[in-house]
Amino acid sequence: MNTHSVAAQTASESGGTGSAAYGGMSAAQIAAEVGAGRLTAREVVRTALARIAEVDEPIRAFTQVWTVQALEQAAAVDRSVRAGDRLPLAGVPLAVKGTRSLSSRHVSRLMAAGCVPVGATATPGAGTRWQTWGATDRGPTRNPHDPDRSPGGSSAGSAAAVAAGMVPLATGSDGAGSVRIPAAWCAVVGLKPTGGLLPLPGRPAYRARRSVPGPLARTAADAAAYLCALTGTAALPPPGAPAAPAAPAPPVPPARPLRTVWSATLGFADTQPSVAAAARAFLTGLARAGIVAPHSATVRLPDPGDCWQALRADLHGAVHHRPVATTVAALTAGVDRLFAEAELLATPTTPNPPHGHDGPGELMSVALTWAFNITGHPAISIPAGRTAAGQPVGLQLVAPPGREADLLAVAAAAETTAAVEAKATAESTGAAETTRAAGTTGAGAY
Repeated sequence: MNTHSVAAQTASESGGTGSAAYGGMSAAQIAAEVGAGRLTAREVVRTALARIAEVDEPIRAFTQVWTVQALEQAAAVDRSVRAGDRLPLAGVPLAVKGTRSLSSRHVSRLMAAGCVPVGATATPGAGTRWQTWGATDRGPTRNPHDPDRSPGGSSAGSAAAVAAGMVPLATGSDGAGSVRIPAAWCAVVGLKPTGGLLPLPGRPAYRARRSVPGPLARTAADAAAYLCALTGTAALPPPGAPAAPAAPAPPVPPARPLRTVWSATLGFADTQPSVAAAARAFLTGLARAGIVAPHSATVRLPDPGDCWQALRADLHGAVHHRPVATTVAALTAGVDRLFAEAELLATPTTPNPPHGHDGPGELMSVALTWAFNITGHPAISIPAGRTAAGQPVGLQLVAPPGREADLLAVAAAAETTAAVEAKATAESTGAAETTRAAGTTGAGAY
């Protein structure tokens, strides 16, 4: 970028307001521009606030916009940059899940890395037993890809804000799939780190293991930078280590194909064929590209539903109750057996596509995600194309504890593969249209 403002670049290219160029920038790109002095954090944040004002009314991702506080924080980031501080997320606008406060440990660490919180995002409202939606005083949060559909939840507004280009990065929390489900339905990246990697002060260890904070982002590199900011280093130190701003190295493709087991159901879920087909086709593309290597294994885990519900309620110390403890042990052992042979487990992120604003009915959108909140294994959802009906689908990848780097490496490689395949498809379509046009005008060999 050779200009000194996002607005100037957009104006010179398309005569727009500036928000379109900003909406396509990654967190890494913004931080690089601000850190080098080619942009200021205030310029970026002003543009972010303008984009929110421009596009959020129909989407309803935000419940609050913190204009004054955001501009003050941006000014503080600019002062730090001028003083020579190297902030890995300098000037990056951040959406904050509505259940988190600016004073929370994780948001504070992101701000120390240079992020600028711009507003609170929608989470589910009261009155429903299902959590895959977002509520605002203007109505339910809408999916940017289809306003008649839910963006998922409970990190509903965070995923929608990222997908709509209002922010490049947002906070989420995942206790049953609340980062991964909206990531899948909004076609963004959502990472659930290893249980306990990012503990919450004052929470029992088993609760911190089940419900963990995680990023929603448009790129694997941005998700990696978020995780780096929370842990203090890309090497992922033990929990409790102090955060130290450092320039995160972007994920690189795996050095060799990672052995990957596929399961559409985990042995119990009622996964819709159209969703399974889309996710499986995307995984096959990763195998063709040499990113993963198919590995055959039988996956038959116990249904975690009753166990998860008991753990959430924590009635009379449910974590120590024999039936619950038995299921936890069986789930963990079953997943660990898979990782004795393979390096990744792949599933659709959800068994169903995005539901309407009237809810999922009897569908269990969490069926393929909540087992890994119980076992603590890290998992990521990456965009995996669409069903034949055009509905977004996510591919969930699960790894052994502490192997977030493998998940992010595959996610980064998948972005490149998807871009190459999209370009090839566009070129093929263009060539076919040219041929058809030539035929209709009498040109060509025949």
